Amino acid sequence: MTPFNQRKQDILNKKDKSSIGKWDKKIKSLCNKINSKENYYTTSSCSGRIIIMIDQNKKAPKLFEFVSHDLVSFNKLKKEISKIKKDSKFKQEPPILHIACKTLEDAEKLLKKAQLSGWKRSGIISLKKNIIVEIISTEKIEFPLIKERKLLVGNSFLEIVLKKSNENLKKGWLKIEKLKKSIK
Repeated sequence: MTPFNQRKQDILNKKDKSSIGKWDKKIKSLCNKINSKENYYTTSSCSGRIIIMIDQNKKAPKLFEFVSHDLVSFNKLKKEISKIKKDSKFKQEPPILHIACKTLEDAEKLLKKAQLSGWKRSGIISLKKNIIVEIISTEKIEFPLIKERKLLVGNSFLEIVLKKSNENLKKGWLKIEKLKKSIK
């Protein structure tokens, strides 16, 4: 077995360490398609999400106050905000994939497909032991939400941001499907 194939087998057999503890269902079929190809395997993925997280610089346990990989209603968002007691920020994050590629040529082919599918911010992020391609979309929103137990924005602003966040998630999911179709 080649070193690449051994790493692929090791990674794909590892326990899921994601914050949700399972495959993100909206990106799972794309990951499965990539992982079925001889020269590629995914190392991490997310279909996009809306989160409220503690506003701090370091990653830490219980960093996320609220996470959704689905569309969020205004009532749900308000309910979640009412539970938060710490300084927090709102984030809507785009889909992202990290993919190990066997060769630079394989990475270049994958990047071309990603870019043609609308994934504008994509590139090679590692050339060391593994060639890693990061495929990421551009739809993103982030702002401080709660400071000293006070909500920093009003309902009308939250409604606008949430509407845009939900639209961004849908755009990302379309890009996932478009990329999946481009991989033969």
